Amino acid sequence: MKDTIEVRPDEQFDEARLAEYLRGKLPGSENQLSVRQFGGGAANLTYLLDYGSHEYVLRRPPLGPVAKSAHDMGREYKVLSVLHQALPFAPRAFLYCDDPALIGADFFVMERRKGVVVRRKIPPQFAEMPDAPRRMSEAMVDALAELHAVDYAALGLSDLGKPEGFIERQVEGWYKRWHAAKEADLSEMDAVYEWLKANLPTSSDVSLVHNDYKLDNVMLAEDDPGQLVAIFDWDMCTLGDPMSDLGALLCYWTEPTDAPYFQQMAMMPTGELGFLTRRELVERYAQKSGRSVHNISFYHTLGLFRLVVIIAQIYIRYARGQTQDERFAAFGPMIPLMAKAAVEVMKG
Repeated sequence: MKDTIEVRPDEQFDEARLAEYLRGKLPGSENQLSVRQFGGGAANLTYLLDYGSHEYVLRRPPLGPVAKSAHDMGREYKVLSVLHQALPFAPRAFLYCDDPALIGADFFVMERRKGVVVRRKIPPQFAEMPDAPRRMSEAMVDALAELHAVDYAALGLSDLGKPEGFIERQVEGWYKRWHAAKEADLSEMDAVYEWLKANLPTSSDVSLVHNDYKLDNVMLAEDDPGQLVAIFDWDMCTLGDPMSDLGALLCYWTEPTDAPYFQQMAMMPTGELGFLTRRELVERYAQKSGRSVHNISFYHTLGLFRLVVIIAQIYIRYARGQTQDERFAAFGPMIPLMAKAAVEVMKG
């Protein structure tokens, strides 16, 4: 049970009521239900449903008022109920409940995958493998190219989004969310917004876009850092420009030469560990996907712009007392620093 914790007091729900609702809907659900919580992650809440003979994972939005578009359980269920047929890294979703009366929010239940999620440190089982960081990097890029090659129409996902004008809507949408989440004005955010509007790509491919693709949203095999077991967090998945996923991945990536504040924000191990550089990530993606990456600095800037807003959205929930999770106190001072990073990438 080392990957789970006791359910946090403010994130508990009526387990008996849930067990009653699920009884007969899932294999094994006639057994006694035990619930624990996955402690990682900073947004959606994820729980382990253990029936003894069967294990499942329940996902619901975070506490407090949230942007529906960023925590869309119905969307995540729709994607994961079919994507597993074409992409082995997508866990299968079994049922969706849109009645918030049951546990306090809508939720869905999916299969449990087992493996290793890499966060700030190299896991002990990979520590003696000098090439582990490189193999993780390559596996991640290859899986992203594989996702972007999925025939979404064949899965019945053609209505998942409106690819036309996708990037422009991203720019406008994240700027609007910035105004809703900010504690103070930041001239850097206004400057980046104006630059993005003035430099919109003229044409783009269309694919499934994960929209939050980073190292701690994938799971690796226990004994092989080069083998992906799962990709998680599909609640913002849509149809759009695949380059936006690559740009976002670059924001969460870090290199030993990055500024200290950037390394502090990184969702991966930092230091001279042998991960691919951002340039190598981009080159490998181009090679695996066959797509042009000539405009990647635009998407990298957009990714950082968006990351500032995501940090601000998480921090404002903490500042308003909507979550008691002390991890989020540190997000406040990072907002202006990440906005500065977006300006630096924008200026090349």
